[in-house]
Amino acid sequence: MLTIGKDLIDAMVTHARADHPDEACGVIAGPAGLDRPERFVPMVNAARSPTFYEFDSMDLLRLYREMDARDEEPAVVYHSHTATEAYPSRTDISYASEPNAHYVLVSTREPDTAEIRSFRIVDGVVTEEEVSIVPALHH
Repeated sequence: MLTIGKDLIDAMVTHARADHPDEACGVIAGPAGLDRPERFVPMVNAARSPTFYEFDSMDLLRLYREMDARDEEPAVVYHSHTATEAYPSRTDISYASEPNAHYVLVSTREPDTAEIRSFRIVDGVVTEEEVSIVPALHH
């Protein structure tokens, strides 16, 4: 199960709406080993595409160095789908390289509601999990 603060859900939805009709993407870092998303890190979709996302390799390298220095890991890897349901595409599945991360999809296909779903993707196997939205987590 993914337990996540409402502020982080709102931040993902805001980012997804801002980048619409292109897919938005980013990471929410958290303390290593705690499975607790805390630090919202919106990224640039280097593909600038409505059907595909790709992290910029230099941005990603910077982020991983920063997370290493702060003893963090990617608790959530998120991106948006702009015209389809919030379910990982074959490309998303092939790109999923973080077995411990929650892969969160935000669908912005409906203008008034955002569909948010979370998945574990390990070795090409997709498992949907429950999302528990809590008031902002305090440190």
